[in-house]
Amino acid sequence: MKSDAVKKGIQQAPHRSLFNALGFTEEEMERPLIGIVSSYNEIVPGHMNLDKIVEAVKEGVLLAGGVPRVFPAIAVCDGIAMGHEGMKYSLVTRDLIADSTECMAKAHQFDALVCVPNCDKNVPGLLMAAARINVPTIFVSGGPMMAGHVGGRKRSLSSMFEAVGEYTAGKITEEQLRQFERKVCPTCGSCSGMYTANSMNCLTEVIGMGLPGNGTIPAVYSDRLRLAKHAGMKVVELLRKNIRPRDIMTREAFMNALTVDMALGCSTNTMLHLPAIASEAGVKLDVDIANEVSEHTPNLCHLAPAGPTYMEDLNEAGGVMAVMKELTKRDLLNLDCLTCSGKKLGEILEKAENLDPEVIRPIDRPYSETGGLAVLKGNLAPNSGIVKRSAVVEEMMVHEGPARVFDCEEDAISAILGGKIREGDVVVIRYEGPKGGPGMREMLNPTSAIAGMGLGSTVALITDGRFSGASRGAAIGHVSPEAAVGGPIALVEEGDRILIDIPSHRLELLVGEEELAKRKAAWKPRKALITDGYLARYASQVSSADQGAMLRVPGEEK
Repeated sequence: MKSDAVKKGIQQAPHRSLFNALGFTEEEMERPLIGIVSSYNEIVPGHMNLDKIVEAVKEGVLLAGGVPRVFPAIAVCDGIAMGHEGMKYSLVTRDLIADSTECMAKAHQFDALVCVPNCDKNVPGLLMAAARINVPTIFVSGGPMMAGHVGGRKRSLSSMFEAVGEYTAGKITEEQLRQFERKVCPTCGSCSGMYTANSMNCLTEVIGMGLPGNGTIPAVYSDRLRLAKHAGMKVVELLRKNIRPRDIMTREAFMNALTVDMALGCSTNTMLHLPAIASEAGVKLDVDIANEVSEHTPNLCHLAPAGPTYMEDLNEAGGVMAVMKELTKRDLLNLDCLTCSGKKLGEILEKAENLDPEVIRPIDRPYSETGGLAVLKGNLAPNSGIVKRSAVVEEMMVHEGPARVFDCEEDAISAILGGKIREGDVVVIRYEGPKGGPGMREMLNPTSAIAGMGLGSTVALITDGRFSGASRGAAIGHVSPEAAVGGPIALVEEGDRILIDIPSHRLELLVGEEELAKRKAAWKPRKALITDGYLARYASQVSSADQGAMLRVPGEEK
């Protein structure tokens, strides 16, 4: 066992003395040492229940003959961090989580790991760590929040952000706004729509690193505790069979994840996280392949914010496995992929069943014949721009309008809420990319303000930042190269015409090449807003969004 390096032999006598200080018995010293990475904290609603999940995992490990020991991982609540400097610290935690988990796992020579994440950067950060460390590992998330109820309808956090725009536009009263405030987030758990956290927890299940139900069993269900116990037991089995993350996280598994991503209509942030996780597993995953996958993958689900159904509904309909079962009807998945259950994917799907064809559309009656995400390119986004196609209304699939240009999120929000954005406009928010932000902030506030003001079917938004999974509408993010490095988005001027053609995967600035060359020659880099601390180090090392916004290894080609 790997832990023998700190438990066996004369030279390890000092190490054993420290295990004695922990109260270890001789019997425990003979058993596998299982690290449980707990993302529990008291500030993130999606993590406030993880202490219960961790205790259930510990019980499972003990039942299977392992010795569980818990250590922490940080997590940021993107909702609380939204709309101020705190959002600069969201994406950047993904690498902190991966790095700190690597440090703890290798320093203490754990034989295996159980990762207990739930929210946006926590899940991909721990998946990156699992691939990097490559000891037997299993994931069990904290589970999604139940939907809230306002005015007799199910609601979620995206409804809350949009309600602010509705109030500003005079469409609802202050008391109605307070009703949303009190009721849209009724329980612990990751926010209840197909936002980034739930997208990544579902895709963890698809990749094979989480047991069936990992992505959809609500946080408040006792089934979640049973799942955690099974995960604790299963990791000891994985150790005995020597099944490691890189045995599971293969190119075929990531292609399955991209396919299910399209069928579910996941967050655009998956286009940042999947390439980063794959890279740690030694797999190159180019975002360009997303369009190819999308072209032959039907979109089967319209979960919030794209539609009126929620994670609890997906769970009752059969969960992620039921979605995958539909996809097998067109042979869209590789069924030979190994999973953390110890079984191949095809074996697991034999028992899967779609229990609600309105929540999970049958594959011969999809919402659309193409997938939920699209990669756009053109002279405004030479490398890429990402849009959640399934959350765009039909009349905005092709749109041309004048650019309304802002060099930060705050200025754009002021203009939107101040009534300065008109029907047909294309709002451009730049210098919010991985380097320019730094940190690539989410733009849920401006997209929600546009929707709340009643402009969702007439106004588009383009940014080198990114969007919350809760964003909807013609919101195109991850525009690369970003403004901070002189990408074409830095050259856009007020009133320029911009063409968005989602079906044709085009994003064009309708300005002549000669004029763009003049603007490029006159462009100068903007002075860095942050020059010290972690964000400054991050900005100096991070890759572009189309490369997963990953930190470069020193000496790596930029």
